[in-house]
Amino acid sequence: MSQPPAGLNDCLNLLKADRDEQKLAGLLLVTKFINNDDATSISAIYDAVGDVFLTRLLNTGIGKGKLVKSGLDNRDAYLQLAVTLLASFCRVPIIAASNEMLSKLNLIFEVLSSNLCLCIEECYEFMLLVVRGNSDGVRVFVESGGLSLLASKIEAFTDGSSVIEIVMRLVELVVSEYDAEVLFSKYANEVAVIVGSIARQFAVLHSNVKFEALHLLSAILSSKFGGPVCDALRVRKGDVWSDYVRVGVVAILQNRVAPAEKLHALIVAEAVVSIVGKEWFFGPMNLPGVEGSVVPGDRCVLLVLESSRIEIAVLLNDLAYLKFEASTSSSVGVVDIVSKERNLCVAFSLVESIVKMIASVAEDEGGVISESTFIKIINGLNETTGVILEYIQDAKVHGQRKGDDLLASVRVIGSYLAETPNACKEKVTALLDFMLSIEGEDEQSPFQAICFMLPMLCQITLEVNGCRVVASSGSHKAIVRCLIKLISLNRDDVKDGGLVYLACDTLMNVLLKREEISIPFDGADVAELSAMLVHWTKNTGDLSIIMMAASIAALVLDFTSEDALSRQSGFDSGKLAGLCHLLKRSLTLCEEDQSGEAETDLYEIVISGYSRWSKHFPYIEAAVER
Repeated sequence: MSQPPAGLNDCLNLLKADRDEQKLAGLLLVTKFINNDDATSISAIYDAVGDVFLTRLLNTGIGKGKLVKSGLDNRDAYLQLAVTLLASFCRVPIIAASNEMLSKLNLIFEVLSSNLCLCIEECYEFMLLVVRGNSDGVRVFVESGGLSLLASKIEAFTDGSSVIEIVMRLVELVVSEYDAEVLFSKYANEVAVIVGSIARQFAVLHSNVKFEALHLLSAILSSKFGGPVCDALRVRKGDVWSDYVRVGVVAILQNRVAPAEKLHALIVAEAVVSIVGKEWFFGPMNLPGVEGSVVPGDRCVLLVLESSRIEIAVLLNDLAYLKFEASTSSSVGVVDIVSKERNLCVAFSLVESIVKMIASVAEDEGGVISESTFIKIINGLNETTGVILEYIQDAKVHGQRKGDDLLASVRVIGSYLAETPNACKEKVTALLDFMLSIEGEDEQSPFQAICFMLPMLCQITLEVNGCRVVASSGSHKAIVRCLIKLISLNRDDVKDGGLVYLACDTLMNVLLKREEISIPFDGADVAELSAMLVHWTKNTGDLSIIMMAASIAALVLDFTSEDALSRQSGFDSGKLAGLCHLLKRSLTLCEEDQSGEAETDLYEIVISGYSRWSKHFPYIEAAVER
């Protein structure tokens, strides 16, 4: 056991004395005999001083109390002494964990709020040690106004200072231990201010604190309860926090750092894009306080795309092994799969955001992206799409059609092909029917995958070759099933268009080319679709809906007859009567000149269809001719 420093006992005797002058003299002497690593001596000094005297000393420094012979001239010295002692004592964990120290948090809040003390670092160190050491420390800190205090002070701290490091560790404690739902809702504005300052440290620092800032941003912005904080950040006018994040993300992605850190950078990037929009990919890279060479404005988007592609390739390779190759007898970690799928969603989201960004740029015919950058992005997206298609091919080989990872893969493919429908044409054609058969974990039959692919399908079916691909793969049947479900799910608001009209247009594109391609269509599909079209228009006066439904009905009736249709299960005389009413109504409305140019084209489709098959539908013919 180590011996106490010589002379310490004399100091302890002074500290135990009854008179304030003796205690103060002992405190002034004791600093000569101990160091911060001597926990035994520090504990002995704390016991000798006593909490009551420490509290009196602190209150005197604040101006709330008075030691013997203390005056205004000594107040600053007493306050500095008190704060220094508190920070020193709390370096001993058992002292930091005491309720006596916890009770002094509010006094330290007051010191900082009133700018009473120059020893700011010791104040924050004391708070960190107490909050970390006491089991109730985080709760008391937050609920006593600690976050409000940090938010009011943090922007004034010097970049990279010891104080900002201490504050960041304090915030990290709060984020990791306090109830996230309460923290990010009740204190959203305070957290948003803190995020802004952490973002600056993320950009300007080149030390390990940069990674601490990255991890904090990742934890806050990606939290499932972080919505209110994101909303608060979204409305911060004139704030450059997202610009600082961009600079920090680029620094991480372009340097040799651990893959886990690059993943954190992608998580933060995805969160920021969801807050400020896809325009974030292009913005200032040379900000006040950020040292370094001039960085091109396209560096961020290219790095994010390349890093996302690599992350997607690695994650899909891991998932392919875990889900398709690993022995069923081996203990495949479900948690590992879930974690990889979650990270995959982040990379997928970034790729989709980049797709939307280049689509908007293409519509604007240029703008912030140069031609060379545009080509690089397209090449990167093509590579990424190829990687995803290989994963889907692997799933097809192993007969795996169900999974949120597969559904998300189709979503990304659909998003990109909506803008470039001929990309990876051969692979897409070979996998089209399989992609349309993929189901999410909670789906009982394919639906969302078809919806994701509709924009691309609608575009390729404008050409005969595209229709031939759809018909030969049987994908038109998937479109029919999707349309039926869309109408059934949106009976009250399908007039808003969207996916319903997209499905209608796609199906119509295929049906209108029936003479140039072979389209297999069975009676059951015709019956179910016809019944749903009747139901869709039953209670609407919207001419566009009526004409669209009638046009599709007129086209699908080419594949059956009235007798065959009536024999289909569930297609009774009432549904046939409804079909008659729909067709007659569409013809009547157009004859009354209530249609526009678009409806006139649809009217021609109905008239043409009726002339082809009316003899096979005597009931409909009689109703129309009346």
